[in-house]
Amino acid sequence: MNKKKPLQKHLDVLRVVHNNPNSSQRDLAESLGISLGKFNYLLKAMTNRGLIKIQNFSKSKKKINYIYVLTPKGLKQKLSLTLRYMEIKMKEYDELKKEVNNVDSRKS
Repeated sequence: MNKKKPLQKHLDVLRVVHNNPNSSQRDLAESLGISLGKFNYLLKAMTNRGLIKIQNFSKSKKKINYIYVLTPKGLKQKLSLTLRYMEIKMKEYDELKKEVNNVDSRKS
């Protein structure tokens, strides 16, 4: 995820949190291929924006775990980012298709 655009980075974080709410930050960061520090930074920023809610619960008396939940605002943001990402990819596909057609027409 290192060289991805911010749109894709934020969408990736929202997706991984939504799909793995019980995972640790370390596991979530690893699944995204980013450092724990970077994931923590992105998570805090999204929490401050009201996109993700962090809830804690105790499985045992000695250990506290956290659960990461997308808020309604976070779900809307995830949908919006997904739609924008799809529009970008569809535009890229159309441009590539034009290029291929132009190359094919020059060969004829």
